[in-house]
Amino acid sequence: MSSLLLTLFIAMLLPYLAKAPLVLAMHREPEGYDNHNPRQQQARLSGFGQRANAAHYNSFEGLIVYACAVLATGLAGGPDQISLLLGWLFIVSRCGYLLCYWYDAATARSLIWLLSMAAAFGMVGRAIWA
Repeated sequence: MSSLLLTLFIAMLLPYLAKAPLVLAMHREPEGYDNHNPRQQQARLSGFGQRANAAHYNSFEGLIVYACAVLATGLAGGPDQISLLLGWLFIVSRCGYLLCYWYDAATARSLIWLLSMAAAFGMVGRAIWA
């Protein structure tokens, strides 16, 4: 179970990793980083900054799905080798997803997103039929 919990810990860090390029984009704006109204500033970003913002928020969305998959796996008695593989596949694919978002590889990003969601839902499926 500790290996699966490690994947959950990494998944929890990913939204904050995704925040770093967003903060960089905000600092590069003519007015600099607006700590008084950061969400308004984020809404005005374009190009890389806009993609970094979307990647940041999508990382939280993915975390919710993955946390539920880990919970289901734990409630079903713990992970087997396939569930662990699916957990690591989720993490690797989500890292690739961030890179694709930042570098505007839209088609690859969508395919990688699908792979990450299939991994998480596959874990839940294994838990249901365990």
